[in-house]
Amino acid sequence: MTSSDRARSGFARRLVLFAAGRPLATGAAVVAVVVLPLVVAVVALHARSWYPVLDLAMTEFRVRDVGTDRTPLIGLPGRIGTYPDQGSHPGPLSFYLLAPTYRLFGSSSWALETATVAIHVAAVATAIWLGYRRLGWPGAALVALVMALVLRGYGQVALTQPWNPYLPLLAWMVVLLAAWSVLDGDRWMLVPLVVAASYGAQTHVPYLPLGVGMVTLGGGALLWTRRSPGPPVGRVLAVGLGLGAVLWLPPVVDQIRRRPGNMHTLVEHFGSPPDDPIGVGAGLRLALRHLDAWAGLAGQLTRTGSFIAPAAAWRGAVVGLAWLAAAAVAARIGSRALRALHGVVATGLVLGAVSMARIFGRPWYYLTLWAWSVTTLAVVAIAWTALVWWRRRQPSRAPTGRVLAAGLAGAAIVTSLASAVAFTNAHHPEERLSDAIGALSGDTYAAIVAGNGAAVGPDGRYLVRWSDVADIGSPGFGLLDELERRGLDVAADTYFHVPVTPARAEPRAWADAQIHLATGGYIEQWRAVTDAVEVVTYDPRSLDERAEYAAVRARFAERLTGEGLDDLVDLVDTNLFGMSVDPRLSAADHADLARLIELGQPMAVFIAPPPADGDPDAL
Repeated sequence: MTSSDRARSGFARRLVLFAAGRPLATGAAVVAVVVLPLVVAVVALHARSWYPVLDLAMTEFRVRDVGTDRTPLIGLPGRIGTYPDQGSHPGPLSFYLLAPTYRLFGSSSWALETATVAIHVAAVATAIWLGYRRLGWPGAALVALVMALVLRGYGQVALTQPWNPYLPLLAWMVVLLAAWSVLDGDRWMLVPLVVAASYGAQTHVPYLPLGVGMVTLGGGALLWTRRSPGPPVGRVLAVGLGLGAVLWLPPVVDQIRRRPGNMHTLVEHFGSPPDDPIGVGAGLRLALRHLDAWAGLAGQLTRTGSFIAPAAAWRGAVVGLAWLAAAAVAARIGSRALRALHGVVATGLVLGAVSMARIFGRPWYYLTLWAWSVTTLAVVAIAWTALVWWRRRQPSRAPTGRVLAAGLAGAAIVTSLASAVAFTNAHHPEERLSDAIGALSGDTYAAIVAGNGAAVGPDGRYLVRWSDVADIGSPGFGLLDELERRGLDVAADTYFHVPVTPARAEPRAWADAQIHLATGGYIEQWRAVTDAVEVVTYDPRSLDERAEYAAVRARFAERLTGEGLDDLVDLVDTNLFGMSVDPRLSAADHADLARLIELGQPMAVFIAPPPADGDPDAL
């Protein structure tokens, strides 16, 4: 051993001895290092106001309702069933977990982001604890590096916004690590496995079959080893599955109270999907792209958010073959812990491939982001197997456990610090629309308090409605959310009873006045309404951008006419998003349409008497 080797070994020994003497403080420090980028991001986000729109506004409605007589029993509405009576994701557990931190930090929109980060911090802490239970401090250091890489891979925007496809991203790693623990003989880890799997499955439905698969794997492992020494399998199963039953009580209550309940809607929708699945071939290619460790992990050397960047199936196939070779080697010479990790990776890859093959409709990127956690563990399993193989061939030259722990801890620190620097430039989701709501909501509230137009003051009842050209009503949901935050008694049309919750949907006769948000071409229509008072106008575009908008609009409309699509010309000023799904549009049409949406729309808020119930032509 050289003098430098002895020095490294001595430092590693002192580091491990220090950690062993102060386990709680060391564990807290490890967690703090890994989550530092999230803390940096949430502090940076506080510097700029944020106003949630669309799904994020819908999430805040439900978090605000937790603990009241409106406490949600099901998850966020999704592309499930038929709008406007669509189904929702399975359960409300994410709302329940967000609510305490949300209220602690003042029930602001920033508090909602802070609550999101708090959930991720809990997931990181649980994951590192699982690593420590498996392999001691080397295991804690290994999982700390894994979580630092996963956090960097998903990036700041995904991990600080409370969008339901993103909320379970780090918790899914807890599912995988807990399943690994159970396979390695740690029976009580079935409990965090059930809790984390339930959280993911309730929050976003793609996690439902994945979570069921992993819990089944863990339960099967318990039954297979029931005669081995350890805690009684029956007791562990009773506690784990009993806790799972409690967590799933709210959606069961919803199913009992409503006809049809949300569970029934989910079964109908996924049992008889409206479109054909993408199939085995497309599903396998999608799975291989998510195995591209070069894009997802090596790509982190230059950027964050690499898990959401493009990847290549051929590189994923190379990683898959390397993992298969490593699994074969581990089956012969690996420890139980290593074989268990390969077993979890194998299960994750199979579940993932089947799940992806069953996707119907467009395979949106957020449906499969969880797969990068499986890929990260596959790379860990490959590296671990290579180390075991090397130790058998060159035992004198292989690094000791202490040196490995120190090296892994150092890599985790470097990765986390690099991410923290990147996350100082944190930004909110949908800032273009958020800025619009910020500009509109204050003057709208002031006009209501002043009794402008049909308004009767802050104690009145107001129907918030919208006519939106480009953003599928996103700013309307945001305005409703912000006016409710300010204490007004506001509701949406009954048509929107699912997205805004039934308690926020009222018939038009309920209202003293309506608050109408108009965008684009609808503004002039509303200016022609006799009883409507315009209280605030907002246009995010510069003079040059307005000139560009007019030029692109004229070119787009002329091309549509030349293509024989005269029926779409009027929609250029009234429904840009709706016309974007028309299969007759050319590539040039899509480019112009995308640019018009990107440039943005002028917006205006009007206060007017409420329209009559049952009048389909009412503005």
